[in-house]
Amino acid sequence: MAAKATMADIAKQLGISRAAVSYALNAQPGVAADTREAVLKLATDLGWHPSASARALTGSDIKVIGLALSRPTDTFAVDSFFFEFLAGVESVLVERGWSLLLRVIGDLPEVEIETYRRWWGEGRIDGVILVDERHRDERIAAVEEIGLPAVLCGGPRKGIELPCVWTDQAGDAALIVEHLSGLGHRRIAHVSGPRDFVHERGRQRGVRTAAARHGISVTTIEGTYAPGDARAAVDQLMSEPDPPTAFIFSNDHMSVAGLQQLRALGKSVPTEVSVVSWDDSPLTQAVEPQLTALFRDNQAYGRQAAEALLGLVAGQHPSLVAVARSQLRERSSSGPIG
Repeated sequence: MAAKATMADIAKQLGISRAAVSYALNAQPGVAADTREAVLKLATDLGWHPSASARALTGSDIKVIGLALSRPTDTFAVDSFFFEFLAGVESVLVERGWSLLLRVIGDLPEVEIETYRRWWGEGRIDGVILVDERHRDERIAAVEEIGLPAVLCGGPRKGIELPCVWTDQAGDAALIVEHLSGLGHRRIAHVSGPRDFVHERGRQRGVRTAAARHGISVTTIEGTYAPGDARAAVDQLMSEPDPPTAFIFSNDHMSVAGLQQLRALGKSVPTEVSVVSWDDSPLTQAVEPQLTALFRDNQAYGRQAAEALLGLVAGQHPSLVAVARSQLRERSSSGPIG
């Protein structure tokens, strides 16, 4: 029994919630002194995670936040967003004397949950940042259940108490669609990332809504952020009788691949077809023509997420933190229809 004891066991024996047990074991506010003492005594008796118990007994600060990325490693290796975001997170942690525990685990959300559960149970972290919010995201209920302080990069979501660092996907979509509308485009293609990600669902809705306002038709094709998906989408749509005159791609690698495929098909960019990237990185300026792209301050995004989590750990209660509005950087890959 001692080797397999859980917070649920402690909570059941003492007749309290698992959240109260977690707060007591991890020296978090929110429980009475006598409850904390009873939890610590029973945890010691049961042999529950000695390292976590030692932390709670001494009141020592770990000063570590956790971040597990459930993305394929090959995607992570070439995605500039994560490096910029992590740079922002680290800038805050270095300034405050904190550290980051990072794990890239592949496309395995269930392993991400178990990773957080283990880190928290072992007393290795003070909280986590949840990125890549998914449709029906099981991580949210999991961190609430174990009492793990967490900040969600996503939302806003009804019925949850986690602070959300929120991006206005509809506003970003409107910037792109209004730009293309002003250039006279009336048929556009949106090659998105996986719809399992909430931000991609928001982008798709935003593009369709903005396009409807301007009398523009939209064809949406779901991809995986891989360059091959962009090339396949271009081949498919440009073979149709009435092809689009503009493409929106969800990241820089798809945008470059789409641009190259259009040129391979003999299409002039931007005279015949315009290309816009939802992701501005140095790669968008390393091609000819340079890509019109949506600039988001990803380092500032990371700083906001880290600051929100450190505030939460310190006993503050941030709720909805808005990310600064994106900017459309107009370059030579988009223009009026020739």
